[in-house]
Amino acid sequence: MQLVQLIIPIESAHHTVSYLGDLGLLQFKDVLQMLNADKSPFQRTYAAQIKKFGEMARKLRFFKEQMVKAGITPLTKPGAQTEIDVDDLEVKLGELEAELVEMNANNEKLQRSYNELVEYKLVLNKAGEFFSSALRNATALQKELESQQTGEESLDTPLLQDKEILNESSKQVKLGFITGLVPKEKSMPFERIIFRATRGNVYIRQAAVEEPVVDPVSGEKVEKNVFVVFYSGEKAKTKILKICEAFGANRYPFTEDFGKQIQMISEVSGRISEMKVAIDAGLFHRSHLLQTIGDQFVQWNTLVRKEKSIYHTLNMLSLDVTKKCLVAEGWSPVFGTKQIQDALQRAAFDSNSQVGTIFQVLHTTELPPTYFRTNKFTSAFQDIVDAYGVAKYQEANPGVYTIVTFPFLFAVMFGDWGHGICMLLATFVFIIREKKLSGQKLGDITEMTFGGRYVILMMALFSIYTGLIYNEFFSVPFELFAPSAYACRDLSCRDATTEGLIKVRTTYPFGVDPVWHGSRSELPFLNSLKMKMSILLGVAQMNLGIILSYFNATYFKNSLNIWFQFIPQMIFLNSLFGYLSLLIILKWSTGSQADLYHVMIYMFLSPTDELGENQLFPRQKTVQLVLLLLALVSVPWMLLPKPFLLKKQHEARHQGESYTPLQSTEESLQLETNHDSHGHEEFEFSEVFVHQMIHTIEFVLGAVSNTASYLRLWALSLAHSELSSVFYEKVLLLAWGYHNIFILVIGAIVFIFATVGVLLVMETLSAFLHALRLHWVEFQNKFYEGDGYKFYPFSFALVNDEDE
Repeated sequence: MQLVQLIIPIESAHHTVSYLGDLGLLQFKDVLQMLNADKSPFQRTYAAQIKKFGEMARKLRFFKEQMVKAGITPLTKPGAQTEIDVDDLEVKLGELEAELVEMNANNEKLQRSYNELVEYKLVLNKAGEFFSSALRNATALQKELESQQTGEESLDTPLLQDKEILNESSKQVKLGFITGLVPKEKSMPFERIIFRATRGNVYIRQAAVEEPVVDPVSGEKVEKNVFVVFYSGEKAKTKILKICEAFGANRYPFTEDFGKQIQMISEVSGRISEMKVAIDAGLFHRSHLLQTIGDQFVQWNTLVRKEKSIYHTLNMLSLDVTKKCLVAEGWSPVFGTKQIQDALQRAAFDSNSQVGTIFQVLHTTELPPTYFRTNKFTSAFQDIVDAYGVAKYQEANPGVYTIVTFPFLFAVMFGDWGHGICMLLATFVFIIREKKLSGQKLGDITEMTFGGRYVILMMALFSIYTGLIYNEFFSVPFELFAPSAYACRDLSCRDATTEGLIKVRTTYPFGVDPVWHGSRSELPFLNSLKMKMSILLGVAQMNLGIILSYFNATYFKNSLNIWFQFIPQMIFLNSLFGYLSLLIILKWSTGSQADLYHVMIYMFLSPTDELGENQLFPRQKTVQLVLLLLALVSVPWMLLPKPFLLKKQHEARHQGESYTPLQSTEESLQLETNHDSHGHEEFEFSEVFVHQMIHTIEFVLGAVSNTASYLRLWALSLAHSELSSVFYEKVLLLAWGYHNIFILVIGAIVFIFATVGVLLVMETLSAFLHALRLHWVEFQNKFYEGDGYKFYPFSFALVNDEDE
């Protein structure tokens, strides 16, 4: 990486930034912020242009929302790409927005009127039924009273009849009424509140509407009841009206005259038909307008986003005192120098600028950003590393090794070539449909899985490989490459796995012999193999991490880390766990029956005792004494010398020196990198010593705990195998034993769902997380600091369409 400075003429500034955005190889620094931190963003040179394009982006977001509501999808690839003038586009967007807003307002007004008419028609029908029913009941009651009056008098007939009450109709009270609709869920509280507010001096009738109706106010479908409230007096009317407003009840006028009711229903039905035609015509016109916008939306949106990002970048540049050029600074990869210079020349030519852009490399001690060139295959592995922390500039990148080690450690835990094939087939779906899915909006989980499709591909391939090594196909061993090398000595060992077996053929050529499969045998070879293999893999990967710390120290010319970190760490780790790995290999090679637990424990407790039958090679006791001594010496070696040497270097650097010779940029950068004062100008010996002590204790304890942590490879592999075996034997084979087709089908379905849900989903996620932990903690903590920052060039390809 290099820090470059651009002096850009004003007339070619737009073209220059645009071409650099197409190139995507320059990360601009906010020069204006560095020179004048107090300056507000609104006081910068191109604030007005940013505001203009921000308003245009708002209009485009409004159009997108309207298209989503209307179910219209913008064309991703417009047919005709035409040159668009920015000013013309601004005017056009304003006109389209005004037209669309007016259409929406008219449509909402018409829709509300239409919904009100629909509710009014329901009120006319339901309330009309109330009044018709009441009229029929009143007529029947009148006839009954008249028949009683014309009948013969009897001894029970009262001597005096209250004829005034029956005949003086002029003195009867005239009742008023209110009709409307109330939400069904509020109907009972509505009736109860009215009854209490009027002290029971009302009569209420309600009838449920068969289907939900669209509320004119909210525009949502709501289940409602038609109500009629009869009251007496203006005070009661006032209370009822307030209660209707509080409950959101829509009121509509109603007449008692049956003839007028018929006429009003006819008029309302006619107006509903007319309104429906008007609404359909408006929606058609609106849909046609949105379709026209959708045809050009992607092109407009891309242009606006590009222009806005260009002016955002221009606002980061410093205006020269002559106001004739802009000064820009930024980071770029060295390999992109020629491409950047070519882009600057094209920008000057296309903008008809008489002066070209000046390009020069600056020398700086500032730490550059980190840039790793990735492709669609390696990007997911790099993302796994970057999730822990971005590598410091020129720090060893764990992503290179993660491409192999991550899927392999996953496969050690997930090894089953049947499950691996299932995972491989699922991955092929994403890879085959890669182009189609990459342009679609996917869910969070699906998008994450699609982004890591090549990681899953490698995991599946390695799982097939380790599954063949383990000889496990859904936990079942097969004689794939040759018959088993063992056979029964007599009929008594027919069901045995090791007892009574003799070797009758050559050794099984690839992987574990099927006879030695599983952990239920008296000599669980596969189980022991997985456990010891986990230790070998862990020690190998931890050694790789320490070796990478050597390369980091060599590049940064930090000789103290080489002598007092790399060498003692290698000695300590390999004196103990490297020696254990050697013993495992020797035991496999020689077929010895030595107890390695006994060897390692008594190497510390009784290092001078004779090994006896646990001896694997000559002079083993002497070798163990030397290794134990080296392990003990390496601890103070890591702890003590480095702080005192740093103190001595600091004193020599500041001993009576008033003037020091100027250093080159590379020497300054290296000196700053090697300086281990933790940001303090004054050397604090106590802080450095405590810091070194923490690192020493962390490594010594971590060497033990990290080695034990790699045993998770064995534990998860065993758990995966046993779960798969349980599903096979207790579900599939058990269902097969009933000799019933129905039970067999049910058993097969349960087996498939259990395999997919538990083994292919949950176990995959579990093994993935454990492999992630082994890389982040056990591997990367040996050499990787991850305290850098990522290279984010100004690139139109990286400008997303999220709302800002």
